Amino acid sequence: MVSHSTHLRNGIEQVKSICPHLKHFVEISGKCNLKPQEPSINSYFESLVRSVIAQQISAVAAGTITQRVKKLTNNKITPRVISNRTEKELRSVGLSASKIKTIQGLANAHLSKEINLADLTDATNDEAVKMLSSQWGIGRWTAEMFLMFTLGRLDIWPVGDLAVRRGWQIAHGLKDMPNEKQMEPLGNPFAPYRSIAAWYCWRVLEPEEPW
Repeated sequence: MVSHSTHLRNGIEQVKSICPHLKHFVEISGKCNLKPQEPSINSYFESLVRSVIAQQISAVAAGTITQRVKKLTNNKITPRVISNRTEKELRSVGLSASKIKTIQGLANAHLSKEINLADLTDATNDEAVKMLSSQWGIGRWTAEMFLMFTLGRLDIWPVGDLAVRRGWQIAHGLKDMPNEKQMEPLGNPFAPYRSIAAWYCWRVLEPEEPW
């Protein structure tokens, strides 16, 4: 079986060979670091909570709120702990009402066995997106970020991510930023390593910034 690190190396070389526009950013940026986290319900849940926190706010603000949530939970962002926190407590650390509804809904769905986060380990990409998107406030973007950065899946093409599309536009010197429909087929040549191409589109905007 080919190791994940070998797939990463192969994917990086494929991006460089297929796309001269991204090759420059591959060479000036750090090595793509997408890899699976250790599978566990609690690590999966914390990763999803982080993604929900990050929705529609800056990275700095998301980091601040995440640290507050960690302090509130004594560094245990688990379904049980989040479920037991009151809305007032969660609001006090900067979470909006909608994000509280989302993360507590996800926690309760797992605790009630409506879903089982452990199933995500072996789920296909489509199965994982379907399972996560069934929960209120979790859409395709959040599911795809989970697939890339928690499960380490290397063939995700997150066309709904504004920064990926903006990075593609800049790298290719395009006058207009492609929309989601236009962006979709542009990832096909990079399969089965579309996540790596997307990762370097982010690096166009932040070449020195590790994800």
